[in-house]
Amino acid sequence: MSLPRIGVVIVTMGTRPRELEALLASVEKQDVPPATVVLVGNATPLTEIARGVTKIPLEENLGCPGGRNVGLKMLRDSGKVDVVVELDDDGLLIADDVFRKVQQLFAEDPKLGIIGFRVADEHGNTERRWVPRLRADDPMRRGPVTAFLGGGHALSMPMLRQIGLWPAEFFFGHEESDLAWRALDAGWEILYEPTLVLQHPKTSPARHAVYYRFTARNRVWLARRRLPIPLIPVYLSVWILLAMMRMRSLTGLKAWWSGFIEGSREPCGPRKPMQWRTVWRMTRLGRPPIL
Repeated sequence: MSLPRIGVVIVTMGTRPRELEALLASVEKQDVPPATVVLVGNATPLTEIARGVTKIPLEENLGCPGGRNVGLKMLRDSGKVDVVVELDDDGLLIADDVFRKVQQLFAEDPKLGIIGFRVADEHGNTERRWVPRLRADDPMRRGPVTAFLGGGHALSMPMLRQIGLWPAEFFFGHEESDLAWRALDAGWEILYEPTLVLQHPKTSPARHAVYYRFTARNRVWLARRRLPIPLIPVYLSVWILLAMMRMRSLTGLKAWWSGFIEGSREPCGPRKPMQWRTVWRMTRLGRPPIL
């Protein structure tokens, strides 16, 4: 059984130098060294990074998915990588066998497209919102899922060649759903593996100023791009209701509806709705694509 070659992509804006240094050190300590580590600087020159990584400084901020695509294209075109591990720049690999386990899992299952890591804070606790299933009471329950967290995951390069890369136009928010839905629709598997841990600080996504606007806009874009027409109003109605129930800020409310209107009016990229058999598959996995 041949083991896949591992590549790593990390995107940074240069605002977390100590966390990034610790993350790079944890990558270096892995007992299976990656073939390539690509560090993409979103509107940052990366001049302070001394470690032996491939640095790609960008003049503009392309957002998380756009920045990741730059690294993925380099690894794809090199032909030297079979699996890409993507990590948040404020994350940390606390075990030194993560890449070895990733290799073994992909080698055992040729239809495995995505592995989602378990995200835990510095105390080892995993928040419910970090568990990629509706029944999130047990973060240690392993198995096939319909979603994954962007903070720490591994992607099959053959899968990416088939379905394409991240939706760069999303910039921030729900890009994981778009990629996951495309992967499932093409017949690939998504595995949540809780023994693969990315330590990550307990922060709220609402800390980003654009959170509410992009969350609403990208949900509309996701529905327009990937859902069969009868499911679009159902999906959007469910999320309007949930968003209004959870909203605690007038500023956030205005930004959310601004994003929703923007998502309804602006181009969302090419439309390729999932097949109805994929809808049924996701339903059997416990999360139909209306939730």
